[in-house]
Amino acid sequence: QVQLVESGGGLVQAGGSLRLSCAASGRAASHYAMGWFRQAPGREREFVAGIRTNGGSTYYTDSVKGRFTISRDNAENTVYLQMNSLKPEDTAVYYCAAKLDVGILTTTPITYNSWGQGTRVTVSS
Repeated sequence: QVQLVESGGGLVQAGGSLRLSCAASGRAASHYAMGWFRQAPGREREFVAGIRTNGGSTYYTDSVKGRFTISRDNAENTVYLQMNSLKPEDTAVYYCAAKLDVGILTTTPITYNSWGQGTRVTVSS
């Protein structure tokens, strides 16, 4: 397993931007597909974006397409989530997650076996 630490959350006005970072450590961190999830109060944890080990394959939930960009720097063992045009409905705790890359990206939390502690994003209207 890998250890994950998120950073970059905060308070931003609607229309603003934030960049989240997820630093990974542990054995062969670059061999893991990475995902970003979020959980708003009273709601289930939901998939936001995912990226495979080589960074060439990404996937986004429909509500963030065109606004969010996931990327990774394997030399730094870090995954990023650039969030632009933020909306109040993006308010949530954002979690970074990792799973061994077996050829496909998955969107269900149970398929990821390493999780960070979360970073809170609040978008004011």
